[in-house]
Amino acid sequence: MNNIFIGSFKDHIQNYIKLKQAVGYKYNIEAGHLKRFDRFTLENYPNATALTKEIVLSWCSKQSYEAQANQCSRASIIRQFAKYLDSIELKAYILPKGYYPTEEQYMPYIYTVEELTKFFAETDKCQYCYECPYRHQIMPVIFRMIYTCGLRASEARLLKVADVDLENGVLTINHSKKDNSRLVPMSDNITKLCRNYSEKVHPYQIAENYYFPALDDKPITITNLYNNFRRFLWRARISHGGRGHGPRIHDFRHTYAVHCLKKWVEQGKDLTVYFPVLKTYMGHDSFKETAYYLRMTADVFPNITLMMESKYLEIIPKLDEGDLQ
Repeated sequence: MNNIFIGSFKDHIQNYIKLKQAVGYKYNIEAGHLKRFDRFTLENYPNATALTKEIVLSWCSKQSYEAQANQCSRASIIRQFAKYLDSIELKAYILPKGYYPTEEQYMPYIYTVEELTKFFAETDKCQYCYECPYRHQIMPVIFRMIYTCGLRASEARLLKVADVDLENGVLTINHSKKDNSRLVPMSDNITKLCRNYSEKVHPYQIAENYYFPALDDKPITITNLYNNFRRFLWRARISHGGRGHGPRIHDFRHTYAVHCLKKWVEQGKDLTVYFPVLKTYMGHDSFKETAYYLRMTADVFPNITLMMESKYLEIIPKLDEGDLQ
């Protein structure tokens, strides 16, 4: 992205983005919003010396074409920027948290074992497509990998051949959320599946090639992945509630975590011991992120609610989907 800023707050925006990236955030999408804010101030407030309430509210006003979530996202970014200005002792209006109403939160969908079985069976029936020659090889592997390894879709899509250790059954996840990296062990079954897949798609093992390729040595796109996901859902007779209602691809990751916790609770495992394992495996920054899955487990599987609450009540938080990434 061209990071040349020319508006009233150009130097401060540039320094703020550098600060965010220096502490580990990719901050690309947010930088794009601030780039547009920079143009906005140049056109409407070229002589501004302070981030006033008028500027903030004018910038944050909802556009006719804009979804509520996008307005809230823009408001959050400018609120954080204002806090930064305030921290360096510059006059800035800090928008109150929650100033704009948010849309109803999406509740993660937890797939049943029967639904997973049906879904994966449909991926096995995927046919060859000339527009994406390896599609029929990719789909049975990538969705199983996302679920069994608790991956984000982007983490699976952007894997390189060198990131998939077929000898030891370990994935290397590079530059994920907040630019974190981690190692993710695979089960014996998924490792075997990957070995068979690699023999067909990567017979020469070129390290820098994408493991799940589309055309022109690019990774399979999120659009391709999502379109196939919806088709498999329909054929597996799993209802979809429409845009914003799910199930989503990301819910495989939620399901993995909940199923792990359910199994450990039923086996009588000490979750305070196993929590660090799950936190690291899923690439969470804090235990708070992982702890939310306790509430989801209790809600989805009522038969173990009393067992969980009797032992782990102090670490079961209220459910907030915004932390479940």
